[in-house]
Amino acid sequence: MRDDIDQIPRWRHPGGKLRELGPESLSDAELLAILISTGVKGRSAEKIAEEILAKFGSFKGIANQPLEKFLEIKGLADVKIIRIAAAFEIARRIVKEVLEDYGEIQNSGKTNKNS
Repeated sequence: MRDDIDQIPRWRHPGGKLRELGPESLSDAELLAILISTGVKGRSAEKIAEEILAKFGSFKGIANQPLEKFLEIKGLADVKIIRIAAAFEIARRIVKEVLEDYGEIQNSGKTNKNS
């Protein structure tokens, strides 16, 4: 029985879980906790991430918030907020590129049909 317990992976930070199991295995809070990196006295990065998600509802809700709103959450300061904002901007740019590529594919299909 003890051997079974020893086989259960224990991660001190979600980054270890990501490394071993891949990013798909992490919850939204765990992914956000990686960006937050460290907690503050009495609050882990995961607890801060859970509060952010509870306050804004989802990643989409987070993406639409002004940076000042994040200052209302204990444990977030400029560096952590900027890191989160940068990650969401990267995601926006990826989506924009994908949509532009999709539009080009759609338009090339229409052109070929008209030829």
